Amino acid sequence: MKTKAIRESLSLGEGQSVEFIPDCGNIGVIGQTVCGFLNTSGGYVVCGVDDRGTAIGVEDPDAMGKSLEQGLQQGLSPGALVAVRAYEVEGKALLVIEVPAGKDLPYAFENVIYLRTGQTTRKADVETIRDMVLRKQVEPERWERRFSSADMNEDLDLNEIRSTLKEVTASGRFRFRDSDSPTAILEDLSVSRYGRLTNGGDVLFGTNPAVRYPQVRVRAAVFRTDKTGDTYQDMKSYEGPLVPVLEDVYSFILRNTPTVSRFRPTDLKRQDEPFYPSGAVREGLVNAFAHRDYSDFSGGITVHIYPDRLEISNTGRFPEGVTLAKLQKGTLSVLRNPDIAHVLYLRGYMEKIGRGSILIQRACTERGLPLPQWSEDDRGVTLTFFATEVTTEVTTEVTTEVTTEVTTEVMQIIEVLDGERSRRELQDLLSLRNVEHFRKAYLQPAIQEGLVEMTIPEKPRSSKQRYRLTRRGRVLRGGR
Repeated sequence: MKTKAIRESLSLGEGQSVEFIPDCGNIGVIGQTVCGFLNTSGGYVVCGVDDRGTAIGVEDPDAMGKSLEQGLQQGLSPGALVAVRAYEVEGKALLVIEVPAGKDLPYAFENVIYLRTGQTTRKADVETIRDMVLRKQVEPERWERRFSSADMNEDLDLNEIRSTLKEVTASGRFRFRDSDSPTAILEDLSVSRYGRLTNGGDVLFGTNPAVRYPQVRVRAAVFRTDKTGDTYQDMKSYEGPLVPVLEDVYSFILRNTPTVSRFRPTDLKRQDEPFYPSGAVREGLVNAFAHRDYSDFSGGITVHIYPDRLEISNTGRFPEGVTLAKLQKGTLSVLRNPDIAHVLYLRGYMEKIGRGSILIQRACTERGLPLPQWSEDDRGVTLTFFATEVTTEVTTEVTTEVTTEVTTEVMQIIEVLDGERSRRELQDLLSLRNVEHFRKAYLQPAIQEGLVEMTIPEKPRSSKQRYRLTRRGRVLRGGR
């Protein structure tokens, strides 16, 4: 997990995959939470943070980190590899426990099985435990865990294995038994057993898995008009190991979507950025690759680029337990392909477990774009990014206009203002104690410049008053 990702998690608050723990010495609460994450879809425990997401810090993080690792190793059954790392955020030392989705369910902490439901960790009831045991018995029947017909000596992309080894080792999220043996590396990643490659391993590391499974191909097309079925302007078909294909498709999108010219408030130098937020597009692609139904032979992933929208589509349906409402709220707890998702997580492609949909929506809002939409029909599941009528010239004009008058203090409030915040919350985010100074130097100038607005303008002194960015504010922030 990167420092930027930690800041984003703090701003989003606790959820299905994130828990804040102020007291790092409370191994009981921490162990229960880790156990709950292992039994669902993984997550992060951030130690040294209060319930509001304010960093309060950890004393002697190195010693505390070792103590937590030891306590978790002793209390968890079966054993699970979790990473405990120290970070500095807002001048405070924090400990982050990265918990992948468990592969050997059910897990227990001090002989008690826990689950993660929303923002709550609870004891599993008898029915749930029975269901987990039954699911464990059928896990080998997952498509990704069935054996592939690929030849371990001829059909492996050794360069992709070496890249994975390098990235995972650098991340510190996993330790391989034998880094010199491709077979041992694949076994450690749970994509090879008894000297045979699984389907998931084939998708990730096969030289050309499309030869055996045509449905893994990805097709990308650019259309001249916004009418579905129009003659395409450009079309590509991609096949090969998953990650290189993902990167190629991402590059295709960047090449075939417009750029927006923006100016940094600090130096007024123009920067050209993708029209659709690059982080949101990448997150949408990763989710498509990680969660698609690879057993559906009727088709694969398609990317369609129109003048007014970008569509990323999968054939098949949502996994059982996933709904549009849960997807939009970021409360997912279902992994269709846990082995594939785990490798992507270890390589840093899935940083925000369970939060991807929220981050996609926020990125579009900050860029001044309409909210993206997920849809499901007989053809499959589609994520659609929508364009806006704001042109490059308009965006540049607006950004230039506001940058000439914006102070450092105003820019600081713009950078921390996500969604709707109270005056107290904004002060806490900026670590400011003097109310009058905050009002005169930060809040009032931001409102006067039309960058921040009140949620209840008719009652400026209301105790329920909140503040949010205007469109001008979102445009300016998008340029940073």
